[in-house]
Amino acid sequence: MPKIEAVFFDLDGTLLDRSASVVKFIEDQYDRFWPALSLIDKQRYKSRFIELDSRGYVWKDKVYSQLLKEFSITDLKWEDLLEDYMTNFKHSCIGFPHLHEVLGNLQQMGVKVGLVSNGKTPFQMNNVKALGIEEYFDSILISEAVGYRKPDPRIFQLALDELGVWATNSIFVGDHPENDVAAARNIGMVGVWKRDDYWDEAEADFIIEDLKSLLNIILEGAAFNERL
Repeated sequence: MPKIEAVFFDLDGTLLDRSASVVKFIEDQYDRFWPALSLIDKQRYKSRFIELDSRGYVWKDKVYSQLLKEFSITDLKWEDLLEDYMTNFKHSCIGFPHLHEVLGNLQQMGVKVGLVSNGKTPFQMNNVKALGIEEYFDSILISEAVGYRKPDPRIFQLALDELGVWATNSIFVGDHPENDVAAARNIGMVGVWKRDDYWDEAEADFIIEDLKSLLNIILEGAAFNERL
């Protein structure tokens, strides 16, 4: 295993527990708009939002337009719900266990740390700040800002160039088998899949169940290189 100089992370589903965050947000949103939504069961509203959201791959203008149409809500505009989402989602952000511990340990180990995320720049940066993790990163790339989206190899190469490291000396950690793991491996990075039960499997160099397991991979790699 090469000496690891940098670790790059995906955000949603890797550092941010998006599923838990969405549940918290949509429950709070229902309460904020209760007068207009009161004829709809809260659980039904929440479940349908999650279905339409499709794990974040459907933008919220379409999600909210469809919700209002299906539930025959006329006292609200989808723009109002979208603005609420953009403004208030950050207050519902929940990180995965050991998030700060792992990022802090990487810093102490002298490993450079980067973030590569698809999405809208202000929205994703608000979520990073809400998790309190911005200070750990040497580089943060959001697809809207750089003009490339994962799995485009150019966004990975930009991240590598920004930190001045080789792909072969870098790890990418993500939950999506194709957009994160396969794409990173295709340009020569070590691909670590943070297991997500939504997918059955992923072709990865390493598979972890939680963030803390990543530290063992790096420490074992360092020990291997010391023996060479």
